[in-house]
Amino acid sequence: MENIGIISLYGLIFGMIGTTLGGIIGAFLNIKSKKFLSFILEFAAGLMTAVICFDLIPEALNITDISRCVLGIFIGIITMILCDKFVNKYCKNNSSLKENQMLKTGIIIAIGLAVHNFPEGLAIGAGFEASNSLGFKLAIAIALHDVPEGISIAVPLKNSGSSKKRCIIITTLSGLTTGLGAFCGAIFGNIATSLIGISLAFAAGAMLYIVSCELIPESKTLYKGRFASLGNIFGIIIGILAESL
Repeated sequence: MENIGIISLYGLIFGMIGTTLGGIIGAFLNIKSKKFLSFILEFAAGLMTAVICFDLIPEALNITDISRCVLGIFIGIITMILCDKFVNKYCKNNSSLKENQMLKTGIIIAIGLAVHNFPEGLAIGAGFEASNSLGFKLAIAIALHDVPEGISIAVPLKNSGSSKKRCIIITTLSGLTTGLGAFCGAIFGNIATSLIGISLAFAAGAMLYIVSCELIPESKTLYKGRFASLGNIFGIIIGILAESL
């Protein structure tokens, strides 16, 4: 049990380091240009696309079969639709937030990445159960690629009028689920590996919804030029490079 507690603590620390650092960077970035803000949103979309295509889904298929993988993706999409409806209802019930699309985008990204961080924690927990070296390798890699994800949460929140402190707190909170995932991974990693596979697919579905229904549409609302699309391409390339580390 002591070992499980230590693994959970590692997951919590590494899960929060990357997102918090990204949140600090995003909170202190002074981006007023709609063109550049659109680029940032598309960059986040490209980064998430790379994580979905080259990390989450392939890893899920290595662990479980295609039917469970597809089921996990659909459950992830449905979950995010319900979260989106909840956030829309919250915004409509608050007149000051009703027209604030950037705040809604930031909240949806935060929820989606919190969902995404859970299977990352599962991977860390299962990795530590296999060996300490594998666990630390996974934890460091996850912390590094959480940095731009933290930026993608903080920037929309900052441009919605949220304070720097609020941006950083919300971004940090999205990393807490990594610790919960690490705890579950340490317990079930060697017992029910299919659970990890379904969780990875679930995260892929949640992120797919964010990319297709939040980030790209909001980017095109802000700016319709080629520069934003280059952000998407650049994000995919960076995501591929991150996965090769």
